[in-house]
Amino acid sequence: MPGEGLNVNGNKAKSVMATGNEFSDEHADAATAPLPGHHVRLGIEKPLALDCGMEISDFPVAYQTYGELNADKSNAVMICHALTGDQFVADQHPLTGKPGWWDLMVGPGKTINTNTHFVICSNILGGCLGTYGPKENNPDTGQPWGLDFPVITIADMVRCQALLVDHLGIDKLFAVIGGSMGGMQVLEWASMFPDRVFSAICIAAAALHTAQNIAFHEVGRQAIMADPDWCEGNYLKEGRNPTKGLAVARMAAHITYLSDQALHRKFGRRLQDRDAVGYGFDADFQVESYLRHQGITFVDRFDANSYLYITRAMDYFDMAAKHGGTLANAFKGTPVRFCVISFTGDWLYPTEENRRIVHALNAAAANVSFAEVQSDKGHDAFLLDEPEFHRVLHGFLAGGAEHWNESRLQSDGED
Repeated sequence: MPGEGLNVNGNKAKSVMATGNEFSDEHADAATAPLPGHHVRLGIEKPLALDCGMEISDFPVAYQTYGELNADKSNAVMICHALTGDQFVADQHPLTGKPGWWDLMVGPGKTINTNTHFVICSNILGGCLGTYGPKENNPDTGQPWGLDFPVITIADMVRCQALLVDHLGIDKLFAVIGGSMGGMQVLEWASMFPDRVFSAICIAAAALHTAQNIAFHEVGRQAIMADPDWCEGNYLKEGRNPTKGLAVARMAAHITYLSDQALHRKFGRRLQDRDAVGYGFDADFQVESYLRHQGITFVDRFDANSYLYITRAMDYFDMAAKHGGTLANAFKGTPVRFCVISFTGDWLYPTEENRRIVHALNAAAANVSFAEVQSDKGHDAFLLDEPEFHRVLHGFLAGGAEHWNESRLQSDGED
């Protein structure tokens, strides 16, 4: 029947409709209180079909924009955030009080120049900062969804973003840019909507999650689910929060974002506020204190079930499997201009995984540029002040803008 699909247990389920106020959640703590920025409800005229077989309609999406959209709406850039990112790319983050997660890159006169580009970034589907996710209320029960929320995929996140672009009245994006999980979204954008993207910039990503990637995520998920306060995913109903499990998950993941060289340079074996080891299990070493701090601050801004759902979406990501086992088929005949960037010190999504994307694009006769940036800072290098990376990205955007303007002038002339 129209409007029906499969729920997470494989049973028939009707379309999911979000209800209530998307700006607040009575079960959320102060850290997830109403946020500034843009909020819109999507999927009202037509539900969004998910890969799991369910549909969602009339659901909230939170997003930020930077710069101004020009008259012909040709300067829009979509930035896709990574696992623990959000829509607050630049300026001061309303929860942490710190600069946005890519403030080094995005802003007036910066590499992604908001004097010339209109930058859009939305909180992903399944997220916890204003977009529909497991902490939102199930309209059938009036309680948070928890694990009854439909399982989502990277492709579902991109379909949601495409609805947002429709809402903004933009026919074609000048660029879609993202690192890590954001890079996975970039690949899906280029594959699913090639006529709506002029250029795609995939940074420190991969075309599938390896067994090692999945293994690290599973450690984090098990840490969350082993916390007694997780309550089988119903912690919001119970007025509890699995902060210890989520903190451990964050600590384990954060190690994968850094390199051995970066950890050694920053901490070595230096002790934390002491002259000798304490012969106990307090944080004797600075690196231990650092990881604990990362875990503690993370639980103030992130939802545990969202962490489960988003990591699972990343684990399911395998573009070749969706296209007959051949990655090049995902980009066959594509008109999109690609830029793929990797970092030498990234062992989470190493250069060989990025080269696999490039080889597939070459096989599909796509227009692709590739750069391997020398850096010993690990996977997080794309978030840091890496001049060579910024130079490469700036050059690709500048060259792309020239071709974009030429193609538009030719199109106008043909009209």
